[in-house]
Amino acid sequence: MSFDGIVTRAVTNDLQNQIVTGRISKIHQPFKTDLVMTIRANGKNHSLFLSVNPSFARFHLTNEKYENPKEPPMFCMLLRKHLEGSILEQVEQKGLERIITFSFKGRNELGDVSYKKLIIELMGRHSNIIFIDSESLTIIDSMKHIPPSLSSYRTVLPGQPYKEPPHIDKLNPLEVTEEDLLRKLRFNEGKMDKQLLNTFSGLSPQVIKEILYRAKFSNQETVPPAFFETLQPIKEHVYEPQMIVGDHEGFSVIELTHLKGERRTFDSVHELLDRYFSGKAERDRVKQQANDLEKFLRNEYNKNKKKIKKLEKTLVDAEKAQKQQRFGELLTAHMHLVKTGDKDVTVIDYYDPEQKEVTIPLDEHKSPSENAQLFFKRYHKLKNSVAVVEEQIDKTIIEMKYLDQLIQQVETASPKDIEDIRDELAEEGYIKKRYQKKQKKKVDKPVIEKYISSEGIEMYVGKNNRQNEYLTNRLARQNDTWFHTKDIPGSHVVIRSEQFGEETLMEAAKLAAYFSKGRHSSQVPVDYTLIRHVKKPSGAKPGYVIYDNQTTVYVTPDEDLVLKLKK
Repeated sequence: MSFDGIVTRAVTNDLQNQIVTGRISKIHQPFKTDLVMTIRANGKNHSLFLSVNPSFARFHLTNEKYENPKEPPMFCMLLRKHLEGSILEQVEQKGLERIITFSFKGRNELGDVSYKKLIIELMGRHSNIIFIDSESLTIIDSMKHIPPSLSSYRTVLPGQPYKEPPHIDKLNPLEVTEEDLLRKLRFNEGKMDKQLLNTFSGLSPQVIKEILYRAKFSNQETVPPAFFETLQPIKEHVYEPQMIVGDHEGFSVIELTHLKGERRTFDSVHELLDRYFSGKAERDRVKQQANDLEKFLRNEYNKNKKKIKKLEKTLVDAEKAQKQQRFGELLTAHMHLVKTGDKDVTVIDYYDPEQKEVTIPLDEHKSPSENAQLFFKRYHKLKNSVAVVEEQIDKTIIEMKYLDQLIQQVETASPKDIEDIRDELAEEGYIKKRYQKKQKKKVDKPVIEKYISSEGIEMYVGKNNRQNEYLTNRLARQNDTWFHTKDIPGSHVVIRSEQFGEETLMEAAKLAAYFSKGRHSSQVPVDYTLIRHVKKPSGAKPGYVIYDNQTTVYVTPDEDLVLKLKK
């Protein structure tokens, strides 16, 4: 289910009850399309998350922690200037549309009371956050600027009057009567789902499918009762936040009986949205940020894969060395049968137990002696190449494992981890080093993600090679327990304690399985051993270690468990 008008209504109603009359204490803009506002209300701090991400536009309270940029964007600084210390007076939704207005009361530089509005328009790639003066309805600024060249309908720029998005002539489904419904719908025309979608605002295709599923038949006797039955809880602000996990993962604030799959219920719509969108927007940002990096790594991996095939073919050819030696010796023994100009010679193969005849191809431009020497030369060349080719194959296999590890790290990385991977590739000579200003760069210790087991034990996860090396070689103690997926690219995981139970051990193994290439598999093999048995070979690639005295367990990754342990 999408973030439709019904979900918007549920979130708006809950915010009206929880944070209205609260004071704005902090404002951050962790990403280009996202805002986080800390609001002190009812004796506690609430983090309000607002996003106009083209794929994941939404707003709700959150428990997620976001890393803020060193320098806040201009829009964030402007909001801080006008809104920090202000009181949130109201949260309103326009009908059942995805347009929400936050009204604030504060004081300006002169100490006079001023009123401002923050308008959130959730419209896919056209989503925007617009900050306006309540009295003049003039735009102070917006997250996305829309000049006249991009829109002939309205301009969204500082100093321009605020104009609402184009109005679509649809009815509010919560305000219609049965007579309105019967008058608007044409039951003889069919395509009832499209009729409902084009007639009423705020209804997603999933809600319409639910109405028609309850109706069973699309006629005037069954559709109206199903329509009002489905929407009555929404009208009364009675919500059932739930996530459906089946063939396709989805979420809803009403019961969708037509969907099959496991249903997970939540205490509030905010918890539901926090869980459903957890990691999705971040993965989308990483995908955009690291698209070129992932493409480069996969290309390099495929190049090495082709190189292995060529080397293996060379190795097969090298195995023919014995045949070249045999031809040379047979030709030397039967030199009296050959003369210059012969294209081949047939002799008895005394290496063959049955003494069969064999035909030896010759270079007609060379003498019999030169032909024999040519076979011996090929023999020595092929024999010597075997060792070189085998060494090249070993190096290429190591290279492929390293690239596979980096691909896995990009797939599970956060935005801040991508820069570490880029720096590592530059240091290893895969890509050019980026230009940096001539100043001494402070090398910070990598921040390792910490998880707390159900028994209260600290567990750490390295998300890239820099973090893995720091965790395993510096942070962990000799008697801490180290985990890694068996023969599968993945993260280093460490239990930072000598005393822990079976539950903590299995949770650490599940962390290792989740942050690996086997994330979407079941029964993933995970090795664990003490840090004292983990070593990095001299000259090895970043993040590469060898270990012994390990024990292997088989676990199935569990995203819900990972989120629980992180919190």
